[in-house]
Amino acid sequence: MHSSPTIRSCAVCGMFYPSDAVALQAEVRELLGRVPPSSIEGTVRGLISPHAGYRYSGFTAAHGYALLRGSRYRTVVIVSPSHREYFDGISVYPGDGYQTPLGIVPVNENVREALISQSSIVAASMAGHGEEHAIEVQLPFLQEVLGEFDFVPLVIGDQRREYCLELARVLSGIEQEEVLLIASTDLSHYHPSAEADKLDDVMATDIDAFNADKLMDDLNAGRTEACGGGPSVAVMAALRKLGVKNMRILHRSNSGDITGERHHVVGYLSAAAIA
Repeated sequence: MHSSPTIRSCAVCGMFYPSDAVALQAEVRELLGRVPPSSIEGTVRGLISPHAGYRYSGFTAAHGYALLRGSRYRTVVIVSPSHREYFDGISVYPGDGYQTPLGIVPVNENVREALISQSSIVAASMAGHGEEHAIEVQLPFLQEVLGEFDFVPLVIGDQRREYCLELARVLSGIEQEEVLLIASTDLSHYHPSAEADKLDDVMATDIDAFNADKLMDDLNAGRTEACGGGPSVAVMAALRKLGVKNMRILHRSNSGDITGERHHVVGYLSAAAIA
């Protein structure tokens, strides 16, 4: 419990997405509005979503979030890599909420405490939460499509296999009614487009096959690259434990699609796990 609220202010508003609430809502709605109607049927139990600036990966991300319109989720668990600092284990934000220009998203304290109590590698800590963008950029999309919800922000400081699978174990133990799991990741970074496509094809194939173990193997062997590879493994493995059987790639792109610069691109992918 906290004697006074501790709210994480937005760290990348004005850079990755607009800092003005009206402009932000308009951009999110425009991105969602460009997504073609989907033929996917069933309940979305999890997403893999990119986390670059909205100019670059917003349209790819919107393909996942568009599926959530009209759905109800009480709690969203977002699993992120740590771009700016290394630390051992997995941190869950110890405060009361994250703020975006669209408002405050409260942290679900009960789920946070359950995760901490069930695993020695999950700890309430600011590690990885201060300037990290990979969780924050997901929130305005969720605020637009879901309205009110609470969430659990998790950052993996060390993406070794045993930590990712341990996180999958404890995530699969959460009471799952109205819970959505999200892995935040981009794909390969700063390769020529043709080389990036080959690397990203491997990750896309593993995700489409819903094979977390193969994805971990391919990441460790350098056959594919993703800053949030570990979060993707953890979320996929958790969803498998929960009995979800299908995962679909919704959209892929890279930064060169926006800039026209193909020598050093970053890849993006959106996927959904459907029950």
